[in-house]
Amino acid sequence: MGAAIHVLIFIMESRLWLQPRIWRRFGVRGQQDAETIAPMAYNQGFYNLFLAIGALLGVILFASGTAPPAGPTLMFFSSGCMVFAALVLVTSSPRLARAALVQGLAPALGILLLAIGLIGQST
Repeated sequence: MGAAIHVLIFIMESRLWLQPRIWRRFGVRGQQDAETIAPMAYNQGFYNLFLAIGALLGVILFASGTAPPAGPTLMFFSSGCMVFAALVLVTSSPRLARAALVQGLAPALGILLLAIGLIGQST
């Protein structure tokens, strides 16, 4: 779920950014500001896509059983980066707490469930 959210963020930031309904969701106040920010949003969108790819690749490796330590490692790392990015977002701008919750809750739950699952396998 965290990967899907970050793919959606990628689409909004890197593909649809100049649509007013999109940049307004990110707190941008005007078209000129959106155009000024567009290169940064484009770049930031790709960061979100790369995190999503890492998490999805981890799920695939974990589910296939072909690389036992690599799958969970990728899942923990990518999801952890998503959670920490959400923490950075809320600490840098408390008014974006809702966005940080959307960005960070699903990966945090994924980390928790993965840890529980791995502990259950080892016992």
